[in-house]
Amino acid sequence: MLSFNGYHIEPIQIQDAWNLCNFIVANEDRLKRYFPKTLEQNLTPDLSKFFVKKKVKQFDLKEEFLFTIKNKEAGELVGLIYIKELDWDKKQGEFAYCIGYPFKGEGIMTKAINCLSDFAFSHLDLKTLQIIVYKDNIASVKVAENCNFTWIKTLKNEFTPSGESPLNMELYELYREIE
Repeated sequence: MLSFNGYHIEPIQIQDAWNLCNFIVANEDRLKRYFPKTLEQNLTPDLSKFFVKKKVKQFDLKEEFLFTIKNKEAGELVGLIYIKELDWDKKQGEFAYCIGYPFKGEGIMTKAINCLSDFAFSHLDLKTLQIIVYKDNIASVKVAENCNFTWIKTLKNEFTPSGESPLNMELYELYREIE
């Protein structure tokens, strides 16, 4: 669907279940704080099959969009990007994303978010895209900034990681340019 530097982005597909389970389990420590629901729903191949079926259906119904980032050559799953919290009246959606350990710091997510921002504006007709991130998640903050998202405000007690106190989160937004 979308390609850059030896990687491609495509909607989640039924045949991704096994690779998704492997990706989630291999990156469990990276995912447990900010992606606890995705993690718990993909700890076994059977759970991943159910999860993927649900996400494919949500994609088709335009309720939520889950994309995979894969290495073109090996077909290896290297990251996930959600467009979620869709408000079709406001034409607004939120990105959530994660990258596998071996691929962090390579700029893959920045390129992928840039590609999917263009896609969301042109194909989904969204006008506002959001990224909500914890200030200490420096890599995620850099993705937002490198993709020209603007810091809007601090959201008080916006997210509560499992077993932790609520965290204040930073809201970044990107707007479709009107031509």
